[in-house]
Amino acid sequence: MSTILYMGATMSYEEKSTWVMGVLAVLSYGIYLALILSQTATLPLVEVDYVPAILWTIGGSIVASIVIHMFIGAKKNADKRDPRDRDIYRRGEYIGQSFLVIGALGAMLLAMFEFDTFWIANTIYLAFVLSAILSFIAKSVFYRRGLPTW
Repeated sequence: MSTILYMGATMSYEEKSTWVMGVLAVLSYGIYLALILSQTATLPLVEVDYVPAILWTIGGSIVASIVIHMFIGAKKNADKRDPRDRDIYRRGEYIGQSFLVIGALGAMLLAMFEFDTFWIANTIYLAFVLSAILSFIAKSVFYRRGLPTW
């Protein structure tokens, strides 16, 4: 625990924000899966009422993000980015967005072949989560190892 506190004390606001978003993406999707899979004991998967679970987990993640960011950003000048933070954010987002493109293409194909809306919505949600996770991983690597020069 002391290592985590020590690491947190040396992280910039942007790096802490990266960790918050990455952890929240994993937690909210894990909660979503638990909610959906708990209903499959009595219903087939495609008949599960997934809409409230998606809305609550996304909404809960947004609210948690706001609250946590208010807590970690309470320090004076915490919201100032330096050029390195901007580059890391930009490159991490570019890398993460590849899953959004893949997910959009997958959802489009599912719609073309008239799959159930359950599969289309879950493909899009999974694409958002994978995008956030990949972006988190890329940014974390950039913060610890530096930006590549390519």
